[in-house]
Amino acid sequence: MASPRRATPRPAAWPRAPAPSVAASEFREARRVVTSVSETLGRLRAPRAETAEGAGRPSGGSVGGLVGRTVGRSAGRFLRKTSNVGLVLYALALGAGLGLASADWATRGGYPFGGVSIGPWTAWPRTGSVGADPYARAVNARRGEIPLAVGEGMLVTAATDDSGATLDATCTYRLAGVTPPARAWTLTIAGRGARDPARPPMREGFTSTEILRERDGRFVIMVGPEVEPGNWLPSPRASGPVRLALRLYDTPVAASTGSLDRDSLPAITRLGCRS
Repeated sequence: MASPRRATPRPAAWPRAPAPSVAASEFREARRVVTSVSETLGRLRAPRAETAEGAGRPSGGSVGGLVGRTVGRSAGRFLRKTSNVGLVLYALALGAGLGLASADWATRGGYPFGGVSIGPWTAWPRTGSVGADPYARAVNARRGEIPLAVGEGMLVTAATDDSGATLDATCTYRLAGVTPPARAWTLTIAGRGARDPARPPMREGFTSTEILRERDGRFVIMVGPEVEPGNWLPSPRASGPVRLALRLYDTPVAASTGSLDRDSLPAITRLGCRS
């Protein structure tokens, strides 16, 4: 009779290592941080301690000096960056100031560009066209004027007399001659600066329908501070420069200023000035 088989014992499972506790992990992390800080302080003190011992000073002062120099370098870098920003802001402010000043100077008087000179007169054929330059548009915007388009007419101005002297409000001038062919025209006078509130309102211009003419169609206009017989245009200011503006409406010369010559515009002669 066969003997019963013995059961083979199974090997016991290997014991597992106990999981590290949370407290142990935190302790190792804290020790690592303390060790790192100690090594860093040692590197800072080691080269400075020898110098301090040779000079008879404690090593703590060297560490303080190192910290001070580090702070000083950081402050220096900050100041250099700040100074660069200041220079940039200064350059921007200077450029803006010069730009505004030049724009004010260019638009304070008449149109700076695009004129055609005919003796003391200057024609402006494109101030109201689509191709007008930016300065002409700025002058129109500053004056609040709507310029004449090419098909409507043309503006002709004068700031000097026939001798080239600047027109002055204290002087008397004689305008004599004719105007270029046009359906209608106006002649006005203006001065720079604010109006004198104490000055009574006076005539500032003539139209082609109210001017007194000679038999041949020519006319004479007196411009000055003193009352004159006939066509008299008073000075708009007590003193200072003045400017004449002749506006021609529905004129063929608007399409081509080459047809204008000196004889087609009035002569400007200075007769005398008031002291």
